[in-house]
Amino acid sequence: MAKEVEFYGSFERVEQCPTLNFPEYALIGRSNVGKSSLINFITEKKELARISKKPGKTRHINLFGIDRTWVLADLPGYGFAHVSKTQRKKWDRELWRYLNLRSNLVCAMVLIDASIPPQKADLEFLNDLGAHMVPWVLVYTKIDKVRKSKVSSNLEEIRKAILESWEELPAEFVTSVIDKKGRDEILEFIEINNRQLKEREEY
Repeated sequence: MAKEVEFYGSFERVEQCPTLNFPEYALIGRSNVGKSSLINFITEKKELARISKKPGKTRHINLFGIDRTWVLADLPGYGFAHVSKTQRKKWDRELWRYLNLRSNLVCAMVLIDASIPPQKADLEFLNDLGAHMVPWVLVYTKIDKVRKSKVSSNLEEIRKAILESWEELPAEFVTSVIDKKGRDEILEFIEINNRQLKEREEY
């Protein structure tokens, strides 16, 4: 569930983020892939994350507490954004510092635009996650932007491209904010992981 949502704050550096004793899930993807829409969809809070058509609006690490049981992290996107190269490098550095240093991070939930073919930036980022030993799952977005047949062919191409570097695919979630698709599956995945983590701690 995601009944109670608390905004912990927006942080420029990972050291500024509060130490929270809850499992943490990070949303990350190319700039303008639909992160803000997905956050609002998952939490059912329309104004929680600001939606913009201009890439690069998420400029800090935004942390949201969900039901006082887990944390959702909204990270700056990778790839194109309307910022300087210096700012882009700064974002990238803090992104990887967060992914490597955040001890309660369960996994990165990588958003992939399913309305277009595989993107080099996405494939490279997934390989970088592997190199840094960061667990990840796939969240497909924008499936309502094109015909279903196009989405199916894009998903097939994306999966094929990923499997060129990986032995198997991770958990996948196909989402649609318009059709209200994928939210329950994502929350169930998080709930199962949280329960397993708690059982391990108790054991």
